[in-house]
Amino acid sequence: MLRSRHKNKTLATLLAALLGGLGVHRFYLHGLQDRWGWLHAAALPACGLAMTSAPAADWYFWYLPLTLSVLAGCLEALVLGLMPDEKWDARYNAASGRTSVSRWPLALILVATLMVGAGLLIATMARLFDLLYTGGAYG
Repeated sequence: MLRSRHKNKTLATLLAALLGGLGVHRFYLHGLQDRWGWLHAAALPACGLAMTSAPAADWYFWYLPLTLSVLAGCLEALVLGLMPDEKWDARYNAASGRTSVSRWPLALILVATLMVGAGLLIATMARLFDLLYTGGAYG
């Protein structure tokens, strides 16, 4: 029987938390053929396209595709990290022959991801409402 490579839950969560906006965690879990990973990776060129097509726009709109992708990466990090080890192994390590055991580093990554993700979400919504309702009067 051909064994597949064991995928580490802590590493996948860390990749989603740090580089989720570029889809690195999706490529780690599913390979380069993953369409959602490429959608995450397309956020960076989308920012460049927004900058060149609307140079007079507020910087918020230039970086909005990447911001949304990073927020989705934070959410994916929480989903991956909170998945029970048995379900993780059934989904990603069925043919590896090894089992996963989550430890404290995963819990610390999840806490940090929740703090950063919630702060980024609140800041994004606050800036959006500032631009929509006051025309950017507060920043």
